[in-house]
Amino acid sequence: MKVLVTGAEGQLGKSLQATAKDFPHFTLLFKNRSELDITDVTAVEHCIQEQQIETVINCAAYTAVDLAENEKEKAHAINVVGVKNLVHALERVNGKLIHISTDYVFDGKAHSPYNETDQKNPQSVYGATKSLGEDIVFQSQLEAIVVRTSWVFSPYGNNFVKTMIRLMRERESVSVVNDQIGQPTYAPFLAKALLQLLNAQHPLSEKGKCYHYAQQGSCSWFEFAEEIQRLSPFSCAVHPIATEDFPTQAPRPQYSVLSTAKIQTDFNLTMVSWQTALKACMDTLNLAI
Repeated sequence: MKVLVTGAEGQLGKSLQATAKDFPHFTLLFKNRSELDITDVTAVEHCIQEQQIETVINCAAYTAVDLAENEKEKAHAINVVGVKNLVHALERVNGKLIHISTDYVFDGKAHSPYNETDQKNPQSVYGATKSLGEDIVFQSQLEAIVVRTSWVFSPYGNNFVKTMIRLMRERESVSVVNDQIGQPTYAPFLAKALLQLLNAQHPLSEKGKCYHYAQQGSCSWFEFAEEIQRLSPFSCAVHPIATEDFPTQAPRPQYSVLSTAKIQTDFNLTMVSWQTALKACMDTLNLAI
């Protein structure tokens, strides 16, 4: 199977590159934005037809949550128009699509883990554009699924874990929000799961069009930072603060834990805890004082 991975320079794209060797029966073609701009419909159609692409894993996204509030058109172009371009191009060749989405499609007002069928109610421009992108996939005739994930971290790019490590190296203390609850996701583990989904014998759409993937367990950002500090060689103190003490331009979900029961059952996946995943990431980063 020939698979196109868009957004190849992001955390998930780089994680897919690292794990591709474990799935030698797939031919993966990685494209970053400079190589394939998904907002360019002609370029998308040409790539899929010229390269004889059978499946796309769409990791390309506008993810700057706060900046999106002032760059609505740019966020819409990538998260909505770009998805539409991929869908239309794949429909022409009867291709398949795995589209990556986010917990931000929910309003964060729940008190128990979100299921795939729960009502969406995004509270930010980023969340709204990702929700619209999902709808395009759901309404298409493709053999396609949406995989929602949350709090992604990895050894690659910019993410909470790497930011905390940098701050803990530089400072004697850091303050972290303690009243937003979510579910960390280790991009290398998600990458492996996505290729396992493609490896499954049944068509993707036979099992339904949406799945949630995140590590087991939940935590606040403060608890996440505490565990990062515990696994690090740094003596930096970690202090809890309230959301109102750390204002952001775009609202954050107060609770965005995702139920992963469906993907575990349908694809026989085993999820490890976020603590185990964090240790794997920290070991890979091989920190030194």
